Amino acid sequence: MANTLVLGTQWGDEGKGKIVDLLARKKKFKTVVRYQGGSNAGHTVVVGKEKYAFHLLPSGMLYPSKTCLIGNGVIINPKVLLAEIDLLESRVGLKHAKLLISEKTHLIMPWHLVRDSISGGRIGTTGRGIGPTYSDYVGRRGIRLIDTRSKKRFSQRVKEELVWNKKLIKLMLEYYQLTKSQRDKLRLRTQLNNKKIINDYWLWLGRLKKNSLIEIGDVSLFLDQLQEQKKDILFEGAQATLLDIAHGTYPFVTSSNPTLGGLYLGTGFRPRKLKILGVAKAYTTRVGAGPFPTELVGKIGQRLRKVGHEYGTTTGRPRRCGWLDLTILKYAKIINGLDALALTKLDVLTGLSFLKVAVGYKINGQIVDVFDVDGERLKKAKVVYKVFPGWKKEITTIKRFDQLPTNCQKYVNFIESFLGIPIKIISNGAQRGAFINHD
Repeated sequence: MANTLVLGTQWGDEGKGKIVDLLARKKKFKTVVRYQGGSNAGHTVVVGKEKYAFHLLPSGMLYPSKTCLIGNGVIINPKVLLAEIDLLESRVGLKHAKLLISEKTHLIMPWHLVRDSISGGRIGTTGRGIGPTYSDYVGRRGIRLIDTRSKKRFSQRVKEELVWNKKLIKLMLEYYQLTKSQRDKLRLRTQLNNKKIINDYWLWLGRLKKNSLIEIGDVSLFLDQLQEQKKDILFEGAQATLLDIAHGTYPFVTSSNPTLGGLYLGTGFRPRKLKILGVAKAYTTRVGAGPFPTELVGKIGQRLRKVGHEYGTTTGRPRRCGWLDLTILKYAKIINGLDALALTKLDVLTGLSFLKVAVGYKINGQIVDVFDVDGERLKKAKVVYKVFPGWKKEITTIKRFDQLPTNCQKYVNFIESFLGIPIKIISNGAQRGAFINHD
């Protein structure tokens, strides 16, 4: 038995969905599990000329022989989840995986969207209510799917939380001093109408529960039974290591744990055997505010964005682009105990005359080779680069590592050497089959 966890090692958008899709094709994986995050995350899978964007659904949903799980660490907006399922079914019919959603999953409510709209702009959130929902999660004010077993119970929880949230939102509006036009955009009266919230959510939840391919239940028990049957499980994380609430570039992070620890928290399950595959781009990107030492603001950065189609799956926002930072990957290796790496978008670097790779920082006169999440120290840091010659030959059709241009091979080999772990998979194109196995 060899359970596998696929997680991001940078600031997200590394191409995890494509890697999960590749592994999910293997017959041994009958189950794919998403364990944290919300609809602020996004994975894109390209099948032929078709693009499938997943935000809440696990990337294995395209396989009718699989069962996909949404763990308790994921937070759900039922309207968004339903729309994603409807879109998938309109394109592939009912030829998709079965879906089991944890009964412990928390719901994103309208007041979470309002609170996020008021305060989230300071750190560049997606405005989808993620942070406020997780705040209520740990503050013991959340509403879970368990609370929707009866309409009476659900209605009571909505009424209780609505009273509190109206008071909180009033204080937030006073504190953040929003203009009248900004307040009008929030449409508070419409969004926070008690009867409307209950009726809308009950309708959406009812549609989810009536779908023959969807079940709400005990994810922990399901996974434990699979383990007793010696079945292999594929886990996928959303976002990435440097966006982890505990281990990322705080406060410019998400509100959950995309790292290894999030698997245990977000499923209530401990795999006895687990291989951890980190995913990294051949360069670095991030969305939103926060430190980015290797960021390129000139022509090379613009070129990476254009060639790499670096725009958010969820928001469409342009991603900030920069050179590969190996201190980040070394940090991710330590935090997650990485066994191997999948390197994506190597083809995007084709045509550059030279490449730079960050191998350390000089901070207060000392050289460090592991990323420092202290934003104040990063402001003082001078990046230490190693320079490599580029390559011109197109690599998107190449299927073997030894057929790659010599300079390209040297680039990959150096990454392996620096990190001390193997690169098992190389993605060299956007298409589903554009991979090189590098064992």
